[in-house]
Parts: sequence; structure tokens; C-alpha cells
Amino acid sequence: MKIAFTTSGNDLDAPLDSRFGRAPKFIILDPDTGNYEVIENEKNLNAADGAGIKSAETIAKSGAGILITGHCGPKAFRVLTAANVRVYNTEAKTVSEALALYRSGKLKSASSADVESHW
Repeated sequence: MKIAFTTSGNDLDAPLDSRFGRAPKFIILDPDTGNYEVIENEKNLNAADGAGIKSAETIAKSGAGILITGHCGPKAFRVLTAANVRVYNTEAKTVSEALALYRSGKLKSASSADVESHW
């Protein structure tokens, strides 16, 4: 199952972005092969509104079944849940640190959004 990460960089050593909807980029990782792709999120980064919903749709279309991010608002969380994408929140500094926490079982699947809209 592919894993999506919020980031501002282009590789696994990049910083994990704490914002889901307005993250500059997403890294979509296939944990079985280690291959990943970077998806630009610039159009949602600068959106006046609906950034979380549009970003959630991007993640769903990417084929990821897991999203690891800092924070996720209620509208985005609903779209992700409807698309069967599990959300994990973390304060990890980098994508690779977040991945290590996930693999070690130290991250718990979120049961709801952890911030208000327009956070």
C-alpha cells in the first residue's frame, strides 16, 4: 500500500510539512520497492479556499492508502476517510523520520481531524 507524506522537498530526507492541505508537495512512496514520486501541490498551496479538499482528492487519486502528515482539518479528513485513506499525524521533522515511526508502529491512525478548518 502506497504511503503519502506532506513535504516541501523532493526526497525522503526532506522536511515533513505540518500542514496537509497547503503542503507544497507530496511524496508518494511504495514501501515494498522503495520507489517514490513527488507530486506538486502548488495550485492548492495558494488556493483561496478548498485546499484541504482538493489536496485530499489528489492523495486519493495517487493510489495512496495512508497519509502521514503533521495536521489534517475536518473537511480533508472526511474526503480522505471516504476514499479509504488512513491518516497518521506526527511531529516528525523529516519524511524518513516519519516513515521510521510508522514502520516501528509508533504512529496511531487518527480517528478525526486534529485541527480546525483553515488552520
